[in-house]
Amino acid sequence: MAYSNTFVFLILMAFTSSVACATDPTQLQDFCVGVNDPNQALFVNGMFCKNAMEATPEDFFFKGLDIPRKPNKLGVNVTMVTAVQVPGLNTLGISLARIDFAPYGLNPPHTHPRATEVLTVMEGTLYVGFVTSNFANGGNKLFSKVLNKGDVFVFPHGLVHFQFNIGNSPGVAIAGLNSQNPGVVTIRSAVFGAQSPVYIGRRPSPGPPVGY
Repeated sequence: MAYSNTFVFLILMAFTSSVACATDPTQLQDFCVGVNDPNQALFVNGMFCKNAMEATPEDFFFKGLDIPRKPNKLGVNVTMVTAVQVPGLNTLGISLARIDFAPYGLNPPHTHPRATEVLTVMEGTLYVGFVTSNFANGGNKLFSKVLNKGDVFVFPHGLVHFQFNIGNSPGVAIAGLNSQNPGVVTIRSAVFGAQSPVYIGRRPSPGPPVGY
């Protein structure tokens, strides 16, 4: 009977292992085109790994996140701290950002294709929100909130979201993201600023677009 129980246990363990390995890991880049010859290309996490014996404390260090950055024409400046800025974050699946807002500055609707974001307001008053993916009936729902200093809000993975400083004084927020390379897709830029124009509402001309 003991042998029978052991056999059943081993079968269950094998089944559990096969299920655990059946899904792909979370992607850390937009796409990875497969090649038959591994000598043709190699792109893993966007970085190679340094020999651990050659790592230094500087690989895990970033200085100056306390320094305000000049906002752009929309009144916002995002300072990212990812594996690009801190090589020690490579493979760890986390990153950080400081967001500086001018009075009435806007971080326009965008998504992070590879991360959930947790936002903490350090200064100012922000109106923030995110929109769900399409419902079965084609609709969407807005989740929004006015945040004050010390308040926290979560933007789920991949959903369109925004932050708007509704105060007449500068604002600062710190965001944590669960990816070393969260990426950002600004909706306006993606639709209207693509290298090849995205045609909406009219048929494209037979030839190459001119002045569109």
